[in-house]
This record gives sequence, C-alpha cells and structure tokens, in this order.
Amino acid sequence: MMKRWMAGLAAIALAGSAMAQDRAGDVALPDDQAAMKAHVLFLASDVLRGREAGSAEYRIAAEYVAAQFFAAGLEPAGDPGSYLQKVPLVTYRAGDKGDVVLTRKGEAPTPLIFGEDYVPGTVAGAARTVIDAPVVFVGYGLVAPHYGRDDYAGVDVRGKIVAFFGGAPLDFQSEERAHFQSATTKATIAAAQGAVGAIVLTRAPLPGGGVNYDRPRTSWARPDGTGDASGVPILATFSATGAAKLFAGAKTPWSAIAARVADSKTVFAAEALPVNAAVALKTVFEPASSANVAGMIPGSDPKLSKEVVVLSAHLDHLGVGRADAKGDTIYNGAEDNAVGIASLIEEAKRFRATGKAPRRTILFLAVTAEEKGLVGSDYFAKHPTVPIERIVADVNLDMPILTYPFEDMTVFGADRSTLGPIVAKAVGTLGVTMSPDPDPGQGIFVRSDHYRFVQQGVPSVFLWPGQKGPGKAATAEFFKTRYHQPADDVAQPIDWAQGIRFIDANYAIAREIADGDARPRWNKGDFFGLLYHGYGAK
Repeated sequence: MMKRWMAGLAAIALAGSAMAQDRAGDVALPDDQAAMKAHVLFLASDVLRGREAGSAEYRIAAEYVAAQFFAAGLEPAGDPGSYLQKVPLVTYRAGDKGDVVLTRKGEAPTPLIFGEDYVPGTVAGAARTVIDAPVVFVGYGLVAPHYGRDDYAGVDVRGKIVAFFGGAPLDFQSEERAHFQSATTKATIAAAQGAVGAIVLTRAPLPGGGVNYDRPRTSWARPDGTGDASGVPILATFSATGAAKLFAGAKTPWSAIAARVADSKTVFAAEALPVNAAVALKTVFEPASSANVAGMIPGSDPKLSKEVVVLSAHLDHLGVGRADAKGDTIYNGAEDNAVGIASLIEEAKRFRATGKAPRRTILFLAVTAEEKGLVGSDYFAKHPTVPIERIVADVNLDMPILTYPFEDMTVFGADRSTLGPIVAKAVGTLGVTMSPDPDPGQGIFVRSDHYRFVQQGVPSVFLWPGQKGPGKAATAEFFKTRYHQPADDVAQPIDWAQGIRFIDANYAIAREIADGDARPRWNKGDFFGLLYHGYGAK
C-alpha cells in the first residue's frame, strides 16, 4: 500500500515539474486563467495516463478533484463523510462463441454457424443464459405512441424471443430517434411486452466474421457481481444468411423483408415465425472499482434549500491505447474532459467568492466511466447521495471546445424544459446568444451524462460553445484531428480567456437556476419529460 501511494506522490511531483516547465515558456496569464490551466495541466498530464476509469491514475485524479472541492469550501456529498462515492464496476465479455440452434416441427435441428450466421450477444446480467422459445418478428421493435407506431401490434410475444432490425426511422425527431435506435431502449420495450430475449437482424455479413465478439464492456456491478442490465437479453446478432435460415417457412419470406429495410419509413407487420430458437451463452465478469466525486453548497432558502441543482462533468478519459502517427499512446483528454472538470472546480470557487449562498442547494459532481457508456452518472442517478426527487435540474459540462472566441452557445435540451428560458436569460447578460443544435443527426442530447438524469425524470441541459463565426471550423478541426486521439493534450491551442468566458456563462446559468422562484419543469407533453413513465408498456 505504501509503495503504491509513494508512486502516486512521485507522479504528482513529476506533473508539478511539467507544469512549471510549461509555465516558464508561457506569457504570464491572469490569475483566473492560470488557475483553470493549472487544473488541466495536471489532469491531462502524461503521468495520469489518460485517467481511465478504474485505474490507479484515475484514483489520483479523483483525489485531486476532492481536494479542490475542499479548497472551494464545498461540503462532502459522496459516501457518508467523503467527497468520493464508490462506484463498483464490472467488465464483462462473451465467455465463448455460444450455441444457437433453430428447430421446426417435424424437421431436424438447424445449428447456426458462428461468424457466418450469427455472433453471440453479451449479457451483462447473468453468467449463463439459456433460452429456448418461439421467435416473433417485430420489425424495428418500436412502440412510439406519439408517432402512431406499434411494431408489436397484432402479436403476443409473452414468453417468446423477438427479432428486430437495428435503427429507427429517419423521420423521427433526431434526439428521439437516437433514443429509439438504442439496443437498450428496444430491449426495454421488448421486456414491457413480455418477451424473454431478442435477436438483432442485419442485411449484411458480420464484420470480420465476428472477430470482436468477445470485446469487453463495462457496467456498474450489482451485489452478485454481475452488471446492471435493462430489458431482455440481446441473445445474438444475425447476418443475412442467419436471418434467411430464421425466416425459412415464414409467411413473409426473408427476401421480401430484406428488400424493404433500406427505406427507414417501412412499417413491417409483426409476424410469429414457425421456429424456435435455442440459445446458450456464457458471460465472464471481472470486478473493478472507481469513484464519482461530489461536493455540495447548501442552499440558504428555508424551503428551496431542500431542492438540489446538479452541475456535472466527467473526469475519466480513454487511458492508454493504440499509438498515433507520432508514437503517442496516451489519450490525455485535455478538452475531453479535463477542461470541463476545471470549469466545474472554478465555478464552485465563484460561488464561494461571492459570499452569497445560493437559495437552492448545488451539488458539484465529477463522474467516472462516461467513456465506457455513461456508467458513473447512471450509477449516481440510480444511487444518488441525495433523494432523486429533490434533484430539480442537471447542467452538464462535457468537452467544451475552447480554441476560438465563441460568439454563441449551443444548449442541448434547452427546448424541452423551462431550463431553456433560464439559460437564455443567464447567457444573455454576458452578451452571448443561444443557437440551435447545428447537427441534429448526431443525437447529442442522449450521448452525455445529463441523459442519465433525464432518464430519472430530471430536466437537464448540456452546454457547448456555439459554432457562429470561427466556431464551425474550429469544431470540425477538433473532431477531425483530436477527438478521442492522443492529440487532445495540453499542447493544443486552448484559449484560456475563452475558458473564463465559459465559466462565466456556466456560473450565471447555475446561479439563475439556483436562485429562481420556480422549480424547473419539463415542457408540457415533451417526450423526454414522459420517458420515465414507461414508453412501450401496453
């Protein structure tokens, strides 16, 4: 134990040396910019090796953030008496190639061929999965009442395996389409219909013959050591050849089905197939641990202080991986998301510096394992250190690109709740306008940590510097040359003055939410506002 912590202290000392060298070559920065840059220099230094969730280097980063929260005057809001909330992680992968056999009345069983007909699913919630049940084809597997869509109409799938295509219609609103095309969403809908498992259909051969079928995935761990799982298990993905075998003897032949898939607006009639699928899968689990970091400023209002505004950012990045053209293997994650964490810390210091406590309580939250599937935020949202019904809003900071003088802000989710006008008022005082999502097809609203709060019914927004003026070119350059690459490091041209403007905007937003008379609410009838009531249930 002592050797491990001595190694950690040595790493910190080396990082401090690197910071000193960096500063010696810089033009002196104003104190506020220097403070922000200092956080990023440490968190994105090579000695923290990309802050992969579950690593020793991530733990050092978490302890650093906890110390900064203490220095900012925040109260511990993690596990009792601590800034850290322990997050049990588990890595899981397919333990073998699985067995999939199709049976029809009066015929010999048809074993499917791994890598040619199918690849096995990876089941987070069980070490062994054995299911033998009839199969029902349900198109895209969607139930979306507000689009007049029910792919389960006319069939009873209770106790059965459903087979569906991935994706969702292009005419769905982009953020809602991103929600519906998620395998987790489809598995949850299937469970609500009474199904026991699912098969994903494709029209193409399986990439690489299933070479990556056993790639590891990460979840937070349940007490029995398995991973958190929502909906029915995804049992397998079938190629076109596997699907043709599945549909043999069906009322609608596979060729007719496959010919219509290219049009995403196609609505298939659900159909019970004359076949049973017997599937046996093995999943292997490896435990790990990490931590979220949480600090709190108690509210001052006798009534409103019971309500909590969460300000979140993810602390982890990708760790060490494949070398780039320069031989660099460390994915430092300076913009993604050391800058977001630095903004969170400096925003906390702003509240202390004003000497005026917010009316509502504010919880500053640095989460783990965002890069592994929003795992740390999901754990917090389902195991909050304050009652979830008291959390009234989440404002999320993830990868603000600060290499240009931004003229506007993009606030994903602003049009879905009363947070939109609140945010517009706050940033307007700084001379910054709000702009709509510049690329709706990306479905950004469902791709960062705030979405885990949305799934618990909490109005949430996600902030980025906008793309007016030089923003479009700068954003495109970042995604082309730095996003999830070793080049996202402290050598890139981060404009620390823009970092302070970003902090100014976020402080104004947080203050407006925390001090406002009205609790944030979803707009009437908003899809995501209704989401946690259970779409897909009949």
